[in-house]
Amino acid sequence: MPDSLVRIRTRESFWKRAAERVGDTTVAVLGDAVAGFVMVVGDEVEQVYVSSDHRGSGVAGALLAEAERLVRIGGHSRAWLAVAPGNGRARRFYERCGWADEGEFDNRVAGPDGPVSVPCRRYAKSVA
Repeated sequence: MPDSLVRIRTRESFWKRAAERVGDTTVAVLGDAVAGFVMVVGDEVEQVYVSSDHRGSGVAGALLAEAERLVRIGGHSRAWLAVAPGNGRARRFYERCGWADEGEFDNRVAGPDGPVSVPCRRYAKSVA
């Protein structure tokens, strides 16, 4: 991620953003631990996260499948998500799950002083 985004994504900003997005969030819980979460807004799948303790457990696939379902029942035929170009692990995962790399785009992320430009790859998948 660019330094400009890392600077604004503090622990405090996470808690503020998370509180505002509870209604958009699906959480995976295994035992008594939060294993991961995903946020869906319209046709966009955001914030796919799996804790390091649960990587390789199938949680990511389950969260992504739920996100695709939520996009579909929201009335959209295609879902999309943004991936940092250097995140090869995530890119390979999405490709294994049937998502297609549609190329580079400038993802604009809200920041305290206005939008921050984050170069990303756009991945998309039909969910119809």
